[in-house]
Amino acid sequence: MKKPRPPADRRVSKRVCQAKKRHPDLAGWRFFEMIRRKEVIMPTIPLFPLGLVLLPGMPLQLHIFEERYKLMISECLAEQKAFGIVLFDGKAVRAAGCTARLVQVLHRYEDGRMDILTRGERRFILHEMIERKPYMEAQVEYFDDEPEAAADDLSAVAESGLALLRELADAGVSTDIADWPDLSNPRRLSFAIAALDEITPSEKQRFLEMTSSAKRLRKSVEVLARVVERIQLTQKILTIIGGNGHPPGRLFGRIAAAEE
Repeated sequence: MKKPRPPADRRVSKRVCQAKKRHPDLAGWRFFEMIRRKEVIMPTIPLFPLGLVLLPGMPLQLHIFEERYKLMISECLAEQKAFGIVLFDGKAVRAAGCTARLVQVLHRYEDGRMDILTRGERRFILHEMIERKPYMEAQVEYFDDEPEAAADDLSAVAESGLALLRELADAGVSTDIADWPDLSNPRRLSFAIAALDEITPSEKQRFLEMTSSAKRLRKSVEVLARVVERIQLTQKILTIIGGNGHPPGRLFGRIAAAEE
């Protein structure tokens, strides 16, 4: 006798559990949960694909010159709304991004170009692309870090990260620490470290998608330690060979992505 299939809701729940095991940080399981919840209403936001990753709380200056994006920014200014930035790696747009809130128009040019200052706000997952305006829009689902046990003491890890940032600044590498938000918060500190120029876009994307503050902080501190070690090694080499007048920040390449 053929075994009856379980109800659809139970089948979806099973797929959610399986997807969570395969993708503990983010990945596709959120879409299955949207299917299960049914009542989800997803907002539509303007989309700006770029070759970089914006992280929550982090500042980003942009030069707006394309006509479609001049229109998009003008509408965002008029309606006081944010737009989404997603990483375009040359082949495809990544599924997760971060909204950018316009902080200030730094300069307006006669031809309509703009220099703007933005700050990262909310992370989102792309659900459906919408083509109805000159620029791209998308329906998105916002997400944040999952609740974690209060017993997980990150003070030692955070202090290690702050010490490494000070070493980086002492080495002459610009970190713009003064412009960063309160770094006593592990979540903010993890994003601040991940935002460093010495970390590759693909690695930044991994940090963006993580939904554990503890995991992101530990991993970002590991990456930062390798950055500092590489800079210090470069400076020792420069001391031996006489420096040739090159600043240390220009002599080391971008670090490799952290291991899984």
